[in-house]
Amino acid sequence: MQQIYSVSDISSYIKRKFDTDVLLNNIYVKGEVSNCKYHSSGHIYFTLKDNRSQISCVMFAGRRAGISFRLADGQSVIVFGRITVYEQGGSYQIYADEIRLDGVGRLYEEFEELKKRLGAEGLFDVSKKKPIPGYVSKVGIVTARTGAAIQDICQIAKRRNPYVSLVLYPAQVQGEGASDTIVRGIKYLDGRVDVIIVGRGGGSIEDLWAFNEEKTARAVFECKTPIISAVGHETDTTITDYVADLRAPTPSAGAELAVYDYGRFMKDLAVLHERLYDSMADRIEAVRQGIKNREALLRKNSPGHKLELKKQWIENAGSVLKRSMENVLNNKKNELKRAAVRLEGVNPVRKLESGFSYVTDEKGKNVNRIAAVKAGDRLIMHVTDGEILTTVNEVKEGYGGKKANQRSES
Repeated sequence: MQQIYSVSDISSYIKRKFDTDVLLNNIYVKGEVSNCKYHSSGHIYFTLKDNRSQISCVMFAGRRAGISFRLADGQSVIVFGRITVYEQGGSYQIYADEIRLDGVGRLYEEFEELKKRLGAEGLFDVSKKKPIPGYVSKVGIVTARTGAAIQDICQIAKRRNPYVSLVLYPAQVQGEGASDTIVRGIKYLDGRVDVIIVGRGGGSIEDLWAFNEEKTARAVFECKTPIISAVGHETDTTITDYVADLRAPTPSAGAELAVYDYGRFMKDLAVLHERLYDSMADRIEAVRQGIKNREALLRKNSPGHKLELKKQWIENAGSVLKRSMENVLNNKKNELKRAAVRLEGVNPVRKLESGFSYVTDEKGKNVNRIAAVKAGDRLIMHVTDGEILTTVNEVKEGYGGKKANQRSES
């Protein structure tokens, strides 16, 4: 009877074949990473492929010490491990113990290692970066004599400010010895220009590698003239970008950052001129007004002004005194008039005119009692048209008395 096997039997048999094969248990496999996933358990699952085939791979969390970088899709790597069968899924896969970057991957490893080392030395510190001058007259450029980079920089610089001088140090920007020419260019321009642009157009990591070398980074760091790194496209990043005083995403942007806009500068200058003129006009007007105020204060406190005030005060006081005296005089006149009216009412002359008379002694003292005279005294009788002189002969007591004690003779 024919032998019949289960699926598990077949999977176990194939697994034993894999596990007993010396080659499959210590093998290096090269390929491109795809479908890379970092599991929450710490395991890394990915697929290794080339242009014709692919194989599943896993690196368990306990083996993570065998990788010094973060695995990502698109990386070219060399995986060391063993190939065996996953019985439950009926598939074979690589159990990775080590993973190394291959080719370009090695460049990335060197890039990260140098970046880490130079960063620890302080070459990337922001505090050590020099400010880019706002208004430059001479710009140094370290790049290839031909190519899009120098053309873009010249075009942008001419458009922004035709009066700025551009000094090109033609350098080799890729290939063997490129970093040496870049270093020589930086050292030559240092101190001869206001700012230096170091850069080139975009390319692969191999094309840009001259800007990732340590000698280039240290030349940029040691340069006393501010340096703008303008390497590649926006997504390209080099060691020079980290060390430079300012990074520009492209050579064109480097020119924008290095060369100030002359047209805008003139407009800003006109605005500042107008502000300065207005400010000076306001200041002059304030000083002029201050002088006027001081002149007024000086006039106010001058002896002449004080004398004028005293004169004015005396005139005012004189006017007030005159009015006061006139009022007093008018009041007295009115009182005198009223007194004259009252006096006129008791005027003896008026009485005399009415038929009355009055008697005085020789001294002019009014006699209105008999006790004031005696027989023999001379009296004067005042009548309407004159005076009558008489002598007392007799004095009678009481008005209309019957007895005469004394006689009066005229």
